[in-house]
Amino acid sequence: MTVLSLELLKYTILWQGFVQLWFCFMHIFFFFAEHKVIIVGLDNAGKTTILYQFLTKEAVQTTPTIGSNVEEIAVRKTRFLVWDIGGQESLRASWSSYYCNTEIVILVVDSTDRERLTLTKEELHRMLAHEELQNASVLVLANKQDIKNSMSAAEISQCLTLSSITTHSWHVQACCALTGEGLLQSLDWMRSRVLAS
Repeated sequence: MTVLSLELLKYTILWQGFVQLWFCFMHIFFFFAEHKVIIVGLDNAGKTTILYQFLTKEAVQTTPTIGSNVEEIAVRKTRFLVWDIGGQESLRASWSSYYCNTEIVILVVDSTDRERLTLTKEELHRMLAHEELQNASVLVLANKQDIKNSMSAAEISQCLTLSSITTHSWHVQACCALTGEGLLQSLDWMRSRVLAS
């Protein structure tokens, strides 16, 4: 072999190694990247029940969340790191400490709690004005649809003035945390959002 052939062989091997490393990196990045999601809403909206319904497909006994719960949820090879944040009045001021790198905000609304819907609207629009959430998509879950006289997803959308939100992608989904109704569609929407971005 000539010196030129040896040099060419060396660079070919180096190039093949680089290409293999690049494909490994892309595989890890696209197939194993976690997408950060936060679940927020007023107290007693059903946030923790929804988190564990996502995870186990079962209703679990919960207590009011003081601080947060975090779980990893996989939806057809798309992985979400989901933070469920307490909704009591004293905890809402700390929501912003979870905003960094959030891709999806899930706002859980108690569809029977008409009296506090204005407060929910204020919290939502305050969140969306935050710089760290400027690229986040919003999923509104109209929970407790199994209860008689609960508001429909369309009513909640209107009360929260979702149609006025032009800076974020958003979707409203009727659901029941206890039965899991509507939650599969929610996960599908979340997956479609992160794959589209």
